[in-house]
Amino acid sequence: MTVGVSRESALMDWLATVEPVLQRETLTLIAGDASPRRYYRISLDTPSGAQQKTLIAVDSPPSEKNPEFLAVQALLSQGGVRVPQVLATDLERGFLLLEDLGNDLLLPALSDYSAGAWYAKAFSALDRMAGISCESAEIPRYDRQQLMNELNLFRDWFVTKLLAIPWNDESAAVFEALCNDLVRSALSQPSVLVHRDFHSRNLMCLPSGELAVIDFQDAVIGPVTYDPVSLLKDCYIAWPRRRQLAWLQSHQQTLEENHRVPPHDFAQWIVWFDLMGLQRHIKVLGIFARLYLRDGKAAYLNDLPLVMAYVRSVLSLYSTQQPNVSAFSQWFEELLPTIEGQSWYREVILP
Repeated sequence: MTVGVSRESALMDWLATVEPVLQRETLTLIAGDASPRRYYRISLDTPSGAQQKTLIAVDSPPSEKNPEFLAVQALLSQGGVRVPQVLATDLERGFLLLEDLGNDLLLPALSDYSAGAWYAKAFSALDRMAGISCESAEIPRYDRQQLMNELNLFRDWFVTKLLAIPWNDESAAVFEALCNDLVRSALSQPSVLVHRDFHSRNLMCLPSGELAVIDFQDAVIGPVTYDPVSLLKDCYIAWPRRRQLAWLQSHQQTLEENHRVPPHDFAQWIVWFDLMGLQRHIKVLGIFARLYLRDGKAAYLNDLPLVMAYVRSVLSLYSTQQPNVSAFSQWFEELLPTIEGQSWYREVILP
């Protein structure tokens, strides 16, 4: 019996103790994600003619921040953010039983015409999150060390492993100078509760018209533009910059009107937003490379070209204003011949 089968069997046995009507049901695997978590849909026995009711069972090994998931779920729920209800847990084994929110991720629902309405709901959730007090909760801060650790994923996985380009003293100096600027910008921003992966594959469209938030166990207290840039410079869909900035300005105004953050010039927000996006996308290049090389998840290679386009766009915008961005941009362009020789590479032109 494989490890996967034994965990599935143990999950089924546990479900039978917390929801006896599941005893005759089987688990249907519906999704895995970028982590070892596995999600199963289970059907409840219902009277003949009654609408079928389903729940979601999660096999989430103890390594996967399950206590953090539960703590953040409680914070978000109390703060008015729509999240899946938690029905039962076994933290020792890493099993969860959750409300079934359906199959409808935000990504396929987005179009030029629908995005405004859906993003209004997403920003409403971010406004509520910004109003949640985290003082009594053990939510970590997005500190300098964490930001730097994430940036180093680019060096360790994208450059030296995926591209097989040696990391020399020049590379280290140029990269460190940029990273210091990006971290300084991030830490200068007002702090709020940050989801840390707030994008169209972690938001769900419910039949009620609500937008629900999932995959929030990595939440931190951090820069106010981090979640907006995750949403507006989404690694899976791109929007024209004028729309990005219009949505961003509206969000800033809402946060300031609701006294979530102190007032600042929008020009400052744009710089924060762009440099925060550069930090995030440099990190994501490393994460997607790691997901392929370490975890065998080759589909993430298809998303690298858009992430690359975001990185190059910000480098182009700020190269004339910031010397360290300019130096990194020149160094990054020297990687292009190697990048263009990769099987996954394609040119992406941002709208």
